[in-house]
Amino acid sequence: MIEQDWIYGFVGGLLIGLGGAVYLLVNGRIMGASGILGGLIDGSGMRTFWERVSFIAGVVLMPVLLYPMFENVDTHATSNLLVLVIAGLFVGVGTRLANGCTSGHGVCGISRLSLRGISATVFYIMAGGLTIALLRHAWGLI
Repeated sequence: MIEQDWIYGFVGGLLIGLGGAVYLLVNGRIMGASGILGGLIDGSGMRTFWERVSFIAGVVLMPVLLYPMFENVDTHATSNLLVLVIAGLFVGVGTRLANGCTSGHGVCGISRLSLRGISATVFYIMAGGLTIALLRHAWGLI
């Protein structure tokens, strides 16, 4: 039998794309999660405070609510909590350096044929591949 775990990624990608389209149509702005969160942290997004809090709450709470239905899905993520925390911090720093994240550059930027979004996506995909090559295959850390 053919493995069908790819369906979860496909459906997740469709939902992220749909969310980006709805966010753009309703708010007239790009759905970049790092920019939405960054505006809360640095105070630049206080004019749209509740919209930002609602978005972040949805991003955090939906996996918690859906977990009972999909608890047997293997994400292939490491079980090492320290590695996950450090990885999250590096991703956060990277999104601030790149002025955006996968939802802003990758999903919304590429769909708008933004040269900036396309180039940022190419570079963060290459950085992710290099990171996995080093940390997993060369150094055996994850």
